[in-house]
Amino acid sequence: MRWVHQFGPELDKRIRRYLKPTTDSYRVDETYIKVKGKWAYLYRAVDSKGQTVDFMLSSSRDVKAAKRFFRKALSSPHNQTPRVITVDKNPTYPPALQQLKDEMEIPQETSIRQTKYLNNIVEQDHRFIKKITNPMMGFKSFQTADYTLKGIEAIHMIRKEQLKSPHVPAFSIADFISDLFHFAA
Repeated sequence: MRWVHQFGPELDKRIRRYLKPTTDSYRVDETYIKVKGKWAYLYRAVDSKGQTVDFMLSSSRDVKAAKRFFRKALSSPHNQTPRVITVDKNPTYPPALQQLKDEMEIPQETSIRQTKYLNNIVEQDHRFIKKITNPMMGFKSFQTADYTLKGIEAIHMIRKEQLKSPHVPAFSIADFISDLFHFAA
């Protein structure tokens, strides 16, 4: 596990420059992850094609956390400025997005759709994360959860073929990662 904690965040950081540009239609949702016996919130966003926009682990589910997540997603160089953001019925998203509009961090023309059924893409994408984290029966610390989830999400982005160059077939993910870290295979 020490390898995961050390290389998970580094892998996430190194693959960012290889990510394909996202579309301008975001689907945003959060899922629950158990940390120290309590629920933490994994905010996730995917574009209309199912490509990961960004993710963030938070201990709270409030306007401040939602705003922090949107800022993080908007700051990634591979993400386009959103034309439309689809969210579920969570009441924290509209105020957070309105504050970002008021601060001119997203354009005023960006529309916010608050509908339950258009978020199926992100809901289906949660399954991959849950499939890996549920058998773990939770994390012992917030930092451990954050580091591990960064590694899991990075591998998930590679498997979804989100890299613009080079193309990474499923059987050569290890080769790609070894090239990223300049290890001898």
